[in-house]
Amino acid sequence: MRILLKFVIDCDPDAAWRALHSPRAVAELYGPLLDVEALGTMPTSFESGDDVPVQMSVAGLVPVGRQLISVADRETRDANGRVRVFRDWGVPLTGPLSSLDVWDHQMAVSEAPGQPGKTLWRERLTIGGATAPALWLGLWTTWQWRAARIRALAPTWAHNPENDAA
Repeated sequence: MRILLKFVIDCDPDAAWRALHSPRAVAELYGPLLDVEALGTMPTSFESGDDVPVQMSVAGLVPVGRQLISVADRETRDANGRVRVFRDWGVPLTGPLSSLDVWDHQMAVSEAPGQPGKTLWRERLTIGGATAPALWLGLWTTWQWRAARIRALAPTWAHNPENDAA
């Protein structure tokens, strides 16, 4: 089963790519509803090959499960140019989602066609297993809310401290 998102956000692809690799930005996508906390040391930036276990909880009070974030980056091209893909193929370790056999979450960013300085955001979550049909609606709803958070937060991702130093 799949959940697909496709929309344009108000930041350039480089800013969106940095945000995908920022544990802080990722946690902000779920806030204030869900807290994402590392079980161990959270990296400053996710890198391809990272395996980061996290605990998710409602408002930091009610645990909803642990998840392993496993990162793989790749780059490809489409008719409009460069596409960078961030893949989290980790697995839910505990909680309701741990009943899934498949968890494959891919997010792709590229220049929005005809909209310089904006990003085309594409996202695909693939889930599988006997409980996937029962969990799909809740995940679909969460992903719609997540899309709204991405749109709202994207303009804040454009700040680049490296340019300030120059």
